[in-house]
Amino acid sequence: MEYTSTRNNRLRVSASFAIANGISEEGGLFVPTGIPQVDKAFIGSLCGLSYIGRAKKILSLFLTDYSEEELEADVRGAYTGSFASEKVAPVVNLRDNVNILELWHGPTCAFKDMALQLLPYLLTGAARRVSGGKETVILVATSGDTGKAALEGFKDVPGTRILVFFPSDGVSPMQKLQMTTQEGRNVGVCAIKGNFDDAQTGVKQIFTSAAVKAKLAENNMTFSSANSINWGRLVPQIVYYFSAYADLAADGRIALGDEINITVPTGNFGNILAAYYAKEMGLPVHKLICASNENDVLTEFLTTGRYNRIRPFHTTASPSMDILISSNLERLLFHLAGNDSDETNRLFAALKEKGEYTVSAGMLEKIRALFAAGCTDDAGTKATIAETFNGCGYLCDTHTAVGLHVYNDYREKTGDTTPAVIASTASPYKFSRAVLGAVTNDAFTADNEFDMVTELEEKTGTAAPEQLKTLKGKTPRFTDVCTGDEMTGRVYGLLGLD
Repeated sequence: MEYTSTRNNRLRVSASFAIANGISEEGGLFVPTGIPQVDKAFIGSLCGLSYIGRAKKILSLFLTDYSEEELEADVRGAYTGSFASEKVAPVVNLRDNVNILELWHGPTCAFKDMALQLLPYLLTGAARRVSGGKETVILVATSGDTGKAALEGFKDVPGTRILVFFPSDGVSPMQKLQMTTQEGRNVGVCAIKGNFDDAQTGVKQIFTSAAVKAKLAENNMTFSSANSINWGRLVPQIVYYFSAYADLAADGRIALGDEINITVPTGNFGNILAAYYAKEMGLPVHKLICASNENDVLTEFLTTGRYNRIRPFHTTASPSMDILISSNLERLLFHLAGNDSDETNRLFAALKEKGEYTVSAGMLEKIRALFAAGCTDDAGTKATIAETFNGCGYLCDTHTAVGLHVYNDYREKTGDTTPAVIASTASPYKFSRAVLGAVTNDAFTADNEFDMVTELEEKTGTAAPEQLKTLKGKTPRFTDVCTGDEMTGRVYGLLGLD
């Protein structure tokens, strides 16, 4: 399996090179030159395996320069002992043929753990092969969950440093506390004035800066990424869609070969892109349903073919989706254009220069065949949390509620009753204020984050994850705030390269 770049399709590199470097030299994203194909028998063989066994089989199709023994050790290290559920990513039936894929049983209570518990293993193995003994600097922009999951995954991993930038007013109080209290000798955290797109743009500029790369090289360091722009972050996410299908088949909720619909609350497009790869590999998926909050740039694009980032930015109750520049969409467009990097360059040059682009009629037809899309505002999110809890006894977070709301709208509009899997991306206790407000119709008495956690437990009869409750009383280690223009200086400072 070889990899190329969305901005240079003549490039050929190994999986290890793609993972170790994170982003291609010219700013493109690494993608496989071909998507491996699986059949019904292969999918059936997953049914009797644990999540670890399923992960090993799927990953081996993409990471062909990793030995069987190495992958075995990596997936066992990632998924043994660090997840609260024995199944790692359990599927819970909500009602009739609607199922919730719970991706938040890891150490930071968010779906990012599914990849970021594995990425340090993949990255350190890749670095041994291709980085020549240099220290790897993981540079991360986060809208909330990636930051903590990456910090936890790379904490005190030998040969690595990790630096995280997050929007100062664009994450929940619990997310901010998780990041700013992070322990570890090799970690650094800084807030930025602005939104996630500002943080993401700053990180990409630092990644592609010749001066910054030269500075790191002088100090025997090299960059990589833990964002989903890194293939090593994205490929583990493919696994849990196959695992969910295998669980449904093993439990008799579907027959092997039946199609399913997959709904994903989406911001940076990585999680739903992993579902796209699973479908293209041969997983029987009828429709991929992309759910957005009030920042509906993806809804407009997937329905009209026009991507326009020049629009109001909304700070919502589902902050991990408060994104106007969805980086992973570039990978999808590259594939749908027949791996044509000239077309990718044309589209993203237009986005940079004009703030928008429009795809061809032929590409839009392909997109509509694959995807449905919808969005909701905070009122719809809040109503869905209450309806789901009161009607089904299931407590979900704000992002999952966006997915459920959009799925319900899709099903009502189309009459499509294909068995559905909705990706649940975070514990409701990471967003306790919004969730508590939804289930009590704002009639709650708590006035701080941890009292809200306690009151939510009492009102719903559910239990908050211990790793969130133990944050109470912790003093933040990292309190620095910078502008986007100051990010390079903060990187030098956090690395001791001033």
